[in-house]
Amino acid sequence: MNKDVFIVVMAGGVGSRFWPLSKTNRPKQFLDILGTGKTLLQQTISRFETICPPSNIYIVTNSLYKEVIAEQVPQIPASQVLLEPSKRNTAPCIAYANHKIRKQNPNARVVVAPSDHLILNETEFIRVINSGLEFVKENNALLTLGITPSRPETGYGYIQIDTDEGKTRNEIKKVRTFTEKPNYEMAKIFYESREFFWNAGIFIWDLKTIENAFSLFLPEVNDLFLEGTNFYDTEQEISFIERVYSECKNISIDYGIMEKADNRYVLCSDFGWSDLGTWGSLYENSQKDSNGNVCNTENAFTYQTKNCIVNLPKQKLVVIQGLENYIIVESDDILLICNRLEEQQIRHFVSDVKIKKGDFYV
Repeated sequence: MNKDVFIVVMAGGVGSRFWPLSKTNRPKQFLDILGTGKTLLQQTISRFETICPPSNIYIVTNSLYKEVIAEQVPQIPASQVLLEPSKRNTAPCIAYANHKIRKQNPNARVVVAPSDHLILNETEFIRVINSGLEFVKENNALLTLGITPSRPETGYGYIQIDTDEGKTRNEIKKVRTFTEKPNYEMAKIFYESREFFWNAGIFIWDLKTIENAFSLFLPEVNDLFLEGTNFYDTEQEISFIERVYSECKNISIDYGIMEKADNRYVLCSDFGWSDLGTWGSLYENSQKDSNGNVCNTENAFTYQTKNCIVNLPKQKLVVIQGLENYIIVESDDILLICNRLEEQQIRHFVSDVKIKKGDFYV
């Protein structure tokens, strides 16, 4: 294992689209949504432990989740769990990690990844990550992973490659544009062009390269965290970070840096990836019975029921008749039954529940 390789795992999201299973006090990254015996966070950390030791893995999360992280991944020291007092998107999260890592190793190469993605082919994933790490070692590059699309997907952002032959390096291509989630007609054009890849939200870069990019494109963010050089890894770090987050802008790394830089590259890959952002994505990546149903329990009796996803407490017995394309989920005191093809409504449901019933159910 290379002592210069560091991993930053982003684990602060709430995952409201997986409500009611995912709630504010225990979002989806801390759940065993796939039924593997490990939570998504535990799977992510385990995956990266084949690349670098736990001493080089940092987790950035909301301060609400300090205890659950200590419980689920005790091999990661508390000093490497960076607690954000409030949500400020991915750029401040990465800036915070940059300055912590620089204090430990200014020659670091860094992988930044979400904590809640599905990776089906872990061997290929590790190969891709190591290939990217070698590339950024030799090149002044901001590298992101692009996933070969298998369908016109409207739920993902896209990366367009530069097809100029002089700007390609085997599986690594120069980036032409980043595009937010398109409508179906545009997604179909992207898919058929073979110039677009899904944006996995996984980044690889040399620490000096990303710090230079922050200095150039987000100096106000970088300068705030730079003020804490003497506070990191001391008792003063918590109070310093509370002040910084109260002053820091809310901005993503994609919008703040990746869409503006000219040294952007994409490593085109295919390792069975999904961001597991919705019940629909879980349905697509789960084993189905002869009627197309996905059930997490043997206590579900279905009749004339097709293409549904059923997620219930193990001890609960349920009989379902005459439904097609539905999501049926029970968690604690909440039961959700909604059309699987209209699951974008779940965010509205959560908002209505919060307004009328308060925070208890969300």
